Amino acid sequence: MSDSLVSRSPSSSSDNQATLTEWLNYIQQIHVSAIDMGLSRVLPVAEALGVVQSAKDDAYVFTVAGTNGKGSTTAVIAQMCQAAGYKTALYQSPHLSVFNERVRIDGEMVSDETLINAFNKVEAARLKCDLTLSFFEMTTLAALLIFAEADCDVWVLEVGLGGRLDVVNIIDPDIAVITNIAIDHVDWLGDNIEAIGREKAGILRDGISVIYGATEMPNSVQQTINKYQAACYQVSKDFSYRENDASTWQYSNAAVTLQLPRPALSLTNTANALSAVLTSPLKVDSNAIEQALQTVKLAGRFDYREMHERHWLFDVAHNEQGVEFLLAQLLPLWQQHLAKQNVGSKNSSKTPTIKMLFSMLGDKDINKVVQRLTTAGLPISDWFIAEIDYPRAASTEQLQDILVKYINSDQVHTFARLTEATNAVIDGSQPQDLIVVCGSFHTIGEALAALSE
Repeated sequence: MSDSLVSRSPSSSSDNQATLTEWLNYIQQIHVSAIDMGLSRVLPVAEALGVVQSAKDDAYVFTVAGTNGKGSTTAVIAQMCQAAGYKTALYQSPHLSVFNERVRIDGEMVSDETLINAFNKVEAARLKCDLTLSFFEMTTLAALLIFAEADCDVWVLEVGLGGRLDVVNIIDPDIAVITNIAIDHVDWLGDNIEAIGREKAGILRDGISVIYGATEMPNSVQQTINKYQAACYQVSKDFSYRENDASTWQYSNAAVTLQLPRPALSLTNTANALSAVLTSPLKVDSNAIEQALQTVKLAGRFDYREMHERHWLFDVAHNEQGVEFLLAQLLPLWQQHLAKQNVGSKNSSKTPTIKMLFSMLGDKDINKVVQRLTTAGLPISDWFIAEIDYPRAASTEQLQDILVKYINSDQVHTFARLTEATNAVIDGSQPQDLIVVCGSFHTIGEALAALSE
């Protein structure tokens, strides 16, 4: 470890008053790459911190992998456990506005002070082991250490990328959830469903239960289930759900049928989460389940808001499957929106349209996402696009070149920064319109930051 690297560490400051921002900036610099799959470097540091043993001895662990829906699924599991009286830790990534969103105990973000204290301890262990760690590895270890020191009863952990080689996988789950499997992150996980499924199923352990939230299962996942002799509960085979009306839905498995209040999150992810909770030995009764469903929320997941005298829908959909999921919910919402705007009545001056505020990362399949959004039959009149402030961001020119293959160029409005595009979509819309913001976690985060200003 070089002296220059150590000297830049906030923990080496004489007054030890480094801010959270300074710590996060430092952590981003200490490893050669932002993403570095594998557990060989992180395990010695984790063992030095005692987090692996703490989780095994003191906590019940839900680990959630999958291509889409991990955030909503983990949020619902955590809310149900919390409502049942368990001290519940929730780890998610990435964040939308502030880093603290990633690390929560009983629904509350941990403080800057708590994170800084954990970073100091992780940094000391890392230096003692003479290893470098990626940003995600360092920050995940800090979260796990916080949960261990807080003596949480339940840990709900969202896998960052893949499963088998993700740092979250240093913790043995008691129950695993695989939400779904689609093509994404091909540079790290492979370019076919079987390869990606093998990586996702890498979170399984001998004899545990796994919830599988899609009707199609790759052979690689089934083979991994067989290898570990895991008990698999799959949607449409072992549990099912259906919408009753706008306010209620029904969940069924071999043991129970429940009539439940409809949550603000998707029923697909909610059903997967409920299956995981019901499969566990935790004591979570129907009152706790209903209370959780009435209160659970997650920013950026089909997140409807009214701000600046406009109607907004924020969704982090960033791949083809995510967009299909968004559209399945957006089409009914649009009909409800039209009804509320009294379209066709004498009081209706203009027909509402949809405005898109859009940007994506350059390593995503932008073409497929745009193609699906532009052929969904929605009245999208204008697209406001800009480059996200992120190293892997697609350029404005790249986004524009793809969009004009599907829509007229005069419908595309380009800006240098998403802040400018956000302000422009307000000025370029009417109060009766719906503004849909999607394409990336970073798109949502930057738009929300611009709106808060």
